[in-house]
Amino acid sequence: MREQWQAARQEARRWEAAGEGEQQVAAQLLILTQRGWRLLVDRRPGTRAAMVDMLLVGPGGVFVLDVKNWSAAPEIVDGRLRAQSEDRTPHVHKLLTMTRTAEGAVASLGLSPVAVRPLMVFAGRQVDATLGRVHLLGEREVGPMLLNEPRRLRPEGVRAIGDLLERAFPGYEGWSVPKPHPTPAAPEVPGDDGLFNLEGLRDAALDEAMKAPIEQWMTFLHPDQLGLVRRNWSGPARISGPAGTGKTVVGLHRSAHLAQRTTGRVLYVTFAKNLPRVQSTFLKTMSPAVSARVDFRSLHQWAQEFLRERGVDVRLNGDKAETAFSLAWKHVGRGSPLAEIDPAPLYWREEIDHVIKGRGITSFEEYAAVRRVRRRAALRRVHREAVWVLHETYEELRRARGVHDFNDVLSMALAEVEKREPPTPVYGAVIVDEVQDLSLVGVRLLHSLVGDTPNGLLLIGDGQQAVYPGGFRLSDAGIDIRGDRGQVLRVNYRNSEEILQAALAVVADDAFEDIDGLRTPGRRDVELTYHDGKVLRSVRPTVTEHDRDLVDSIRTLSADRVGDAAVLCPSTRAINHYHRLLTRAGIPVCALERYDGNPVAAVKLGSYRRAKGLEFKHVYLPRHDELVSAGPAPLETTPERRQLARSQLFVAMTRARDLLWLGSVRSG
Repeated sequence: MREQWQAARQEARRWEAAGEGEQQVAAQLLILTQRGWRLLVDRRPGTRAAMVDMLLVGPGGVFVLDVKNWSAAPEIVDGRLRAQSEDRTPHVHKLLTMTRTAEGAVASLGLSPVAVRPLMVFAGRQVDATLGRVHLLGEREVGPMLLNEPRRLRPEGVRAIGDLLERAFPGYEGWSVPKPHPTPAAPEVPGDDGLFNLEGLRDAALDEAMKAPIEQWMTFLHPDQLGLVRRNWSGPARISGPAGTGKTVVGLHRSAHLAQRTTGRVLYVTFAKNLPRVQSTFLKTMSPAVSARVDFRSLHQWAQEFLRERGVDVRLNGDKAETAFSLAWKHVGRGSPLAEIDPAPLYWREEIDHVIKGRGITSFEEYAAVRRVRRRAALRRVHREAVWVLHETYEELRRARGVHDFNDVLSMALAEVEKREPPTPVYGAVIVDEVQDLSLVGVRLLHSLVGDTPNGLLLIGDGQQAVYPGGFRLSDAGIDIRGDRGQVLRVNYRNSEEILQAALAVVADDAFEDIDGLRTPGRRDVELTYHDGKVLRSVRPTVTEHDRDLVDSIRTLSADRVGDAAVLCPSTRAINHYHRLLTRAGIPVCALERYDGNPVAAVKLGSYRRAKGLEFKHVYLPRHDELVSAGPAPLETTPERRQLARSQLFVAMTRARDLLWLGSVRSG
């Protein structure tokens, strides 16, 4: 290291245009060139007026550096960069302009914008701070920071991107940094132009992501999806498509892209409460410089926080609200015409939650005329009258107990936003993942935060993967998606044909209506890119033998692969059973509700619903067909509930990339 440092200092002195401070910084970065990095200095994108001090490409990504040798230490005051009481923020704007130019140059290679990062380095200073997207570092801090970056690029990617930037940013006459010596392990990448092969580079990136832990795979953006991340939309937009087409990955990269270019914060919302924690971890790994500007929240979590900030009393109590409904059913529901259709109260609880309160309906006339999306039981007027009586009785009992339910929280938040006094929190953009699981009131609430501003609202989801009863149309929420603002992804990057066909067989006969109002058949055509995934079926006559097969199959995984596996179940009772089973077998378990997106050497265990938005290399579904079979079923398992169970099973099956294990218990 000492010899390398002395050699680097001698080499840096050849940078005649730089002062002693800049040469010291260059010397540190030259050491990185012995470790697979590529350094370009004094570069200009076409004009001499605009200059980039340094471009650095390496395993950690692409970095645009502006080196400063100021006589005073930099300070961040009220969001601006200052030194000696002078506003130096224009230097930041210039660096961001050069960074955007670099992003445009590497876009042809399919590199996500989050991989290009601006650094401002201060010679002779100790600094470690951020100003928006720009990371401010001192002379001694920059080297360790770069060496500690996660590995994002393979050696052939570093060479290809370095060559591309060398052409896009010509150097001045004078000093140039020699290219790093190729390591024996770095394969040569052939190309028609002698530089690199674009398809080979993309294939290499995909292969690297496939081999990495599943957490890295879940953030891998295929080059073909880059255009959606960078696109400008004139109003609300929507990304849809079948399972496995990378919708969530696009949304995650889009959030980082927008955070780099907007003054307001970015709100990323899902329905499930476990996903925001996972996605926040992913973004911190992908783009730590902007991760603090993206708020990841579940819808109800955000609504409760917003109401508390506005001084609105929220008395959410699910248990007391459920008791109020049980009493309402006992008093006016059980002996009503509703029992002729479904004598179990659950269906009618869902009718109130998802159709009446979920849509914000406040009068019987409105309910009598509403089209009940994804509700198969036909209701005559007498039935709707009975539902309305049940609803009013429930509301009276709930209010008497002084509690709110989850729908109340969203309705209260919407009312506060519509007041606009005091001003609503300013968001530059709102991204909604798994939008098909939200209620109409929830979507109206999120739309009201940004309205129809350009790049303001992005809705991501697929109606076939709806795992909750009820539904809505975008037109009901006053959202108009026009032209290219409605994008449909059709390439499945996750599932092999064997896995996908097994999943589609479950929902093949279940046509569904998406939030755009279009009726779509259950079996959809998709283009597949992955072909190695397998389906294993275990059919045993007893639960004991079935469970033994499950444990034996999981035990075949090596210690470094067990964290890429998940056991998914349809109910809490089943989750508890398999938690005990795996624990007794000595297999480490991580509950999906506690999983935060960091790699963990344990099998993930959770429900079908909690698995939404996630992926796993190996998925195990014990006794998967018990709730969806066409044979005899309990009274409360109606055809509608069976269809919902099939949708949930379909979601669970399509989480699998390399292996889908399907267990069944059948005697005879």
